[in-house]
Order: sequence, then C-alpha cells, then structure tokens
Amino acid sequence: MKTATQLKNNVLTTLVLFVLSITLGFAQSEATTTIEGQTITVTIDKVKNNTGQVMFALHTKDTWMKGQGVQNVSTKIENNTVTVTFKNVKPGTYAVMALHDENENNSMDFENGMPKENYGMSNNPMSFGPPQFEDAKFEVTTEDLDFNIRF
Repeated sequence: MKTATQLKNNVLTTLVLFVLSITLGFAQSEATTTIEGQTITVTIDKVKNNTGQVMFALHTKDTWMKGQGVQNVSTKIENNTVTVTFKNVKPGTYAVMALHDENENNSMDFENGMPKENYGMSNNPMSFGPPQFEDAKFEVTTEDLDFNIRF
C-alpha cells in the first residue's frame, strides 16, 4: 500500500509531466505555424502619381488572368513609391501582377481595348498583347525574394 506522501508525489509528477507536454505541444505548434513559407517583397518606384492605389496579386499558373491571385494586396502610394510583402509563400512557381488603380474601382480600365491605367509584372517583360505567365514567372524555394516592378 502506498503512503500519502507517495501518492502526493505521483500526482505531482503526473501534473508536471502534463504541464510540460502541453507547453512543448504549443511551442512545437507555434514553430510550425510561423515557418510556413517564404516572404516576397515587391517595390514599385516612379509611380506616375500618388492618386489611387496600387493593387498586387501573387499568381500561380492556374490563377493567372482569372481574377484573384493566391494572395492579393492593395496599398496607397506615398512619394510615388509602393512596397508590399506577400508572407508565408509555399515553394512553387509564381508571378506577380501590379496595377495602378488611379480611380480606385478595383479593376483595370480600358479605352479602345488598351489599358488606361499602368500595370506591370515580375521580371518586367516587354510584351505586346495580354501578359503571359511564362514571361513573369519565378521560383520560390527556401529563400525570401525581393522584386522591383516597373510600370
């Protein structure tokens, strides 16, 4: 038969082990949620003016030219410059599109079939016609990336 002191020590040991397992479980869970992917920082200098916003979309080949990207960010323009950051981007092939939405209607405006508002893509390809994913694509691996896009 166990004494009261032995029972007390067993309960105390079980309690300490329980608290440690919960604490380590949260620490492990936190570590896996904070290191989900890479960071992509995109900057555009020399925006035509500070009117409106610049809309950015991070795309995969499947989302390219089909509306929303896998991540979308809009930002105000200050001193003709904008910078945004896409966080927790998983490894893969992506492309970034950016649009200077001067009238803040959340879409590209056209006149006679030609864009009225400035836009650009990662890799800054010189293209005639619709933007192509193949021209703007880049690989996300194990390092953070920084891009400058030109309008």
